[in-house]
Amino acid sequence: MSTISTDLDRELDRTSTGKSSRRRLTPSSKGTGRTRGRRIRVAALYMALVLMLAVVMIPFLWMVSASLKTNNEIFAVPIKWIPDNFQWSNYAAIWGKVPMMGYIQNTAYLAVIITGLQVLTGSFAAYGFAKIRFKGRDVLFMAYIGTIAIPWQSYMVPQYIMMEKMGLTNTFWSLILLQAFGAFGVFLMRQFYMTIPDELCEAARIDGLSEYGIWARVILPLSKPALASLALLTFVNTWNDYMGPFIYLTSNRLWTIQIGLQSFIGQYDAEYGMIMTGSVISVIPILIIFLLGQRYFIQGIATSGMKG
Repeated sequence: MSTISTDLDRELDRTSTGKSSRRRLTPSSKGTGRTRGRRIRVAALYMALVLMLAVVMIPFLWMVSASLKTNNEIFAVPIKWIPDNFQWSNYAAIWGKVPMMGYIQNTAYLAVIITGLQVLTGSFAAYGFAKIRFKGRDVLFMAYIGTIAIPWQSYMVPQYIMMEKMGLTNTFWSLILLQAFGAFGVFLMRQFYMTIPDELCEAARIDGLSEYGIWARVILPLSKPALASLALLTFVNTWNDYMGPFIYLTSNRLWTIQIGLQSFIGQYDAEYGMIMTGSVISVIPILIIFLLGQRYFIQGIATSGMKG
């Protein structure tokens, strides 16, 4: 009888031990399932990003490929992504066919001057809208920002008439004066300034700094990400601008690179290989500047909408 009871106790102990071990294994198996599901979601996200990147990069890859082809090969069907014979001579010939260096210098001059002025005026105006209290400040800010919604085509003709009466057409001054101020830049900088505590400005005022001193010595050093973002966006927009130079610059010596590429389009034909080559050359400075300021650009865009 004692033997039977002993065997029964052993069997009960074995059964209870198995149940407890199964209880201990259940949470870990659930955790493993969650980890596997998370990995699948991350992998799917990366695949979607790679797919979108491929879609975005296809036009640029085609542009680079076309710049190394003859005109007959560019529109061949099916598309040959890798040319049979690389036309590296396109990159040497383009400098002799048109004053390419002059176009690049004109474009760089306008881009640098307009970017500097927009950063200066945008940050200065944004400081007034963000840190100085005066009657009607918010109403004035909303009215100024509302101009972003007005299409440029609606005031393009009045602007041209104004520049013509002032004798500034066919000069760089027409583009510089019209683009030295931008509502978007004021909005971007103002949103970033709103994230800076007002206590810093109050402490600076107590120490005797003027409003200009506070802007220059307190606000600007803290605004490098937003300044870099505004500078990069303005530089890219000015560098790629086509309509502005097309309307105001009629002399060939003042043309920008975007207008200069028109030289390869004739009445009955076009040198598409040269156009693609010039397009690749025009993209290189933008690519270099973006890579140099990428960290500040992303940080500025991410923090400019945190408050306000």
